[in-house]
Amino acid sequence: MFSLWNVEILELPSRPWVTTFSGLSPEDFMKTIHISLMLASLLLFNACSGLKLTLKNSSVQKPSNVALFFSVETKNNFPVPGLPPEAFRIYEDDKLISPYESQQTILNPEMSVVHYTVLLLDLSASVTASGALPNLVEAASLFAERVSKNQNVAVYGFDGGAKLIPIVPTPTTNSSTIIKGLKQLDHIKISDPSTNLNGAVVESINLIKGHIAKATQPLRFGTLVVFTDGTDQAHRVSEDDMLKAIRESDINVFTIGVGGEISVDELKRMSTLGNIQADNMAQVTTTFSQVADLIAAASRKFYLLSYCSPSRAGTHTLRVEAISKEISGSLSQEFDAAGFGPSCMPDKKPIFKSTTVNMGEARIQVSNTPDEAKSQQPAQATTPAGNGSQSINEAK
Repeated sequence: MFSLWNVEILELPSRPWVTTFSGLSPEDFMKTIHISLMLASLLLFNACSGLKLTLKNSSVQKPSNVALFFSVETKNNFPVPGLPPEAFRIYEDDKLISPYESQQTILNPEMSVVHYTVLLLDLSASVTASGALPNLVEAASLFAERVSKNQNVAVYGFDGGAKLIPIVPTPTTNSSTIIKGLKQLDHIKISDPSTNLNGAVVESINLIKGHIAKATQPLRFGTLVVFTDGTDQAHRVSEDDMLKAIRESDINVFTIGVGGEISVDELKRMSTLGNIQADNMAQVTTTFSQVADLIAAASRKFYLLSYCSPSRAGTHTLRVEAISKEISGSLSQEFDAAGFGPSCMPDKKPIFKSTTVNMGEARIQVSNTPDEAKSQQPAQATTPAGNGSQSINEAK
């Protein structure tokens, strides 16, 4: 607790409240001002701190199973991964439900979630004819090795032609297969030295949408990572049409720009997950490594929380509160408990409505305390519009 001494509040006709510091030496005066600023900073911290929970999908099943898929971030959009089941409190109609009664648990999201990532590489003449290809192959291999641990990865290239160049066309979690395909780029011969960046992005979006449509898992992440060292020169597809394809797809797009010929503004407009720039190809391996970390961090902020509701009839307001390092946040949603009964098993597989999930911003948490987290990367991320949340009983 802080104490402010020798402070008088005077009522004056012209100025109702005036603070004066009577009888203070210059040193004590500065000390008082310093403490006042500390108090102001503390109030500002409390106002800005906290957790943000965003519902992505929900499931309600008999006998009384309720499951939520949601993200946990700080208020400034840093991911908060690794929270245990006891970090969450479940309320129904503002009454805390005992975790022993609810049997609340964090389910492995792999039972309901699938990730598809396409790595799209600029193979125009400025890359292939400049001697930069070995650096690009090394960087892309490192990226694939890390991301494929949890995601299905495919790799395509583009030059000035209308079609994508297949490198690893079938999404896989086998990093050896991806690296083997990338090594074939050492012998690649391009057919068109121009740069069909916009067209390649649209084609890649369509590829990811095709994979998502065939997925058996209901919660589907699609991510496009675009590497380029320039701008669109082919003009086969306008920028407006390319941006429209991104907006209408709910695909997460991250861009990597290298060199002085890129348009940072164009890459920012394209990016929904984030963007990062490197000065030259010598930095590209580090840059790809940073992007792999960012995408992994964005993936780890999602939770699949399941519990057994004690309600047996009626419509109720469910509130889930997350607590981490003395800061908290919550989300609320209504659900219908009609026909609920006993014999609930919390590890029952949820039934979700099929959804393409937006990741939001890609940032890295580097501190044990979420609100002290700071980004290690020079990524400039934009916040996607998001899907919104469904009614919790849509999948019932």
